[in-house]
Amino acid sequence: MEVLYKSTRSDSAPVKASEAILKGLADDGGLFVPDQIPKLEIPFAKLAGMTYQETAYEVMKLFFTDFTEEELKNCINKAYDSKFDTEKIAPLAEVDGAYYLELYHGATIAFKDMALSILPYLLTTSARKNKVKNEIVILTATSGDTGKAALAGFADVEGTKIIVFYPKNGVSPIQEKQMVTQKGANTHVVGIHGNFDDAQTGVKKLFSDKELAKEMDAKGFQFSSANSINIGRLVPQVVYYVYSYATLFAQGKISEGETINVVVPTGNFGNILAAFYAKNMGIPIGKLICASNDNKVLFDFFQTGTYDRNREFILTSSPSMDILISSNLERLIYRIAGENAGKNAELMKALSQEGKYEITEEMKAQLADFVGGYASEEECFAQIKNLYEKCGYVLDTHTAVASAAYTKYVKETGDQTRTVIASTASPYKFTRSVMKAIDPKYDSMGDFELVDELSRISNTDVPKAIEEIRDAKVLHDTICEKDEMESAVKKFLGI
Repeated sequence: MEVLYKSTRSDSAPVKASEAILKGLADDGGLFVPDQIPKLEIPFAKLAGMTYQETAYEVMKLFFTDFTEEELKNCINKAYDSKFDTEKIAPLAEVDGAYYLELYHGATIAFKDMALSILPYLLTTSARKNKVKNEIVILTATSGDTGKAALAGFADVEGTKIIVFYPKNGVSPIQEKQMVTQKGANTHVVGIHGNFDDAQTGVKKLFSDKELAKEMDAKGFQFSSANSINIGRLVPQVVYYVYSYATLFAQGKISEGETINVVVPTGNFGNILAAFYAKNMGIPIGKLICASNDNKVLFDFFQTGTYDRNREFILTSSPSMDILISSNLERLIYRIAGENAGKNAELMKALSQEGKYEITEEMKAQLADFVGGYASEEECFAQIKNLYEKCGYVLDTHTAVASAAYTKYVKETGDQTRTVIASTASPYKFTRSVMKAIDPKYDSMGDFELVDELSRISNTDVPKAIEEIRDAKVLHDTICEKDEMESAVKKFLGI
């Protein structure tokens, strides 16, 4: 059964998976969505015996129907290999009554590796399938983790270049060092004076600039995206929710068909949308708990049905969630609007022009499976300290937001359903915040002293990704204003 991809903003002709992956964003500025969410027909007993790679193939083949078995398996096997420090790829840790899905065992110790390890192979395969002669220029905005994961995935991949924009003072010191020390002749990193929303808006503007596209084409280049707006990043994220359910079943923690809840720390909405897709494929997921930090635009949306970005932008210790424009929410809005592209486009126009929109009561009724959760900085820090003292398990700041929101949810509802919490980054990526939460005395120590101390108190090895940047040289020091992003791109490409 062929799955095609259509835009959320117009009724233009649908495209094949490989075309959607190549484009990243639809020509009308909309996001690509599958024309149907396929059902996973494999019995849970069979899924339970599969490796991560085998599970990935069973899920992705249903979405990427124009890829051959050989092409898709080649992409999967190149992605999920020894770059990960565990054969399981995405292990589950049972801690204090919940199951933490550890999505940070890849090359850059954050969940973005789960999709950005495979995206370069999906893209280059798509380019070959569509006889693309241009060099693919990956253009990405990052709030911290996507940038490094994309850089690592695309570094020295033939036929590609990658340009990453990040908010100069809006990422952790470790996140910044990971990006600015990135090797690879085809890589370019630019800090902007502004926040993540400025970077993301600037990237979207460059994508929709028809004159720039013509200039680039004349020089043999074309843009594509590694952000979660690319369907080639969203679909691989569905896999780990399927895998986590199968793992719980294999371990005897749940019976066949038993419902689980999922909690996801959320900024751009892609990660929790992937869980929603897994649910629609037939995985018995009950509640989808969307956890926000102090930038609680999504929490407010699920409470009220109004999405309003007209508010103070707060820099927190969970920077990957410091987002007021959650791009992937558009895919959900399109769905609950009855796949009415006109209605969705109208709402997105209101968001762009007025900074807010309100959904109808009928649309709101379709969000019954979603629960808005929220944890303040204080609650996030308290959760890190509490879980460490109780269990010896150390959470990063983003996962702590999800964990704290989940604790509040159980207290308020009494819901004892088995729950998977998406653990989106290693605590080593946010050592200063994490260690300070455990004990304020640590704040006087240097960044890498803290790394060694975290290793000692948590009895875990320092990840390779951190060891590599201890003495790494800064290779990228470009900084620009938010309205100079086009010039930065042209300069790097020699246009």
